[in-house]
Amino acid sequence: LDLSFAETKVEDFYGIPMLDLRAVALSEFDQLIKRIFDIGFTLLAMIIILPLMLITGLLIALFDGFPIFFNQERVGQNGKIFKVHKFRTMIKNADHQQVKEEETNGDAPHKSRNDPRVTKLGRVLRRLSLDELPQFFNVLAGDMSIVGPRPELPHLVDQYERWQRKRLTVLPGITGWWQVTGRSDKMMHLHTEDDIYYVQNYSIWLDFQIIIRTLWVVIIGRGAF
Repeated sequence: LDLSFAETKVEDFYGIPMLDLRAVALSEFDQLIKRIFDIGFTLLAMIIILPLMLITGLLIALFDGFPIFFNQERVGQNGKIFKVHKFRTMIKNADHQQVKEEETNGDAPHKSRNDPRVTKLGRVLRRLSLDELPQFFNVLAGDMSIVGPRPELPHLVDQYERWQRKRLTVLPGITGWWQVTGRSDKMMHLHTEDDIYYVQNYSIWLDFQIIIRTLWVVIIGRGAF
């Protein structure tokens, strides 16, 4: 099973053939190209992103008050914990007012379409994906990539089976294969297979394809809530 997730190479160790089960999912060249693309794309996009962030921040301060940003610990590449940045779309102290909602199959709860904690302005921001804009700073910091698996909550990663942890072998992304094939319409954990599909089939051209499809998904608002 491990061998199916990485380009495992045979190495000679004093005449003994060895297989590296910890081989990285992306080669050093792929990681370099991806990082250059992330920085270049983000710096160019800042021409549009910064004015949008300024307007969004002012609207949140005007209608919902402070704080403007929502910072939360997520699990990144190789299990590294970092803080993801988003615009606040919920009421203050929303984390202390958790909505208990279980799926019909008994799995963990997922994002609710009618979550009462989401503000009116927050619903608009989520519909347009404007709440995600601060994550471009996570990209510049090297904690995230433009495209990759979504950064997951630590307590959910603790429940992962071994095969699900393969999604942690690459940087998490602002958008990814899961987002363009279902977004929040898919229940919790059902996007893991999509993330692993991305890891197995990564190419810079796949990143381009996902970015283009993301623009369309944002326009039609599919699965955004």
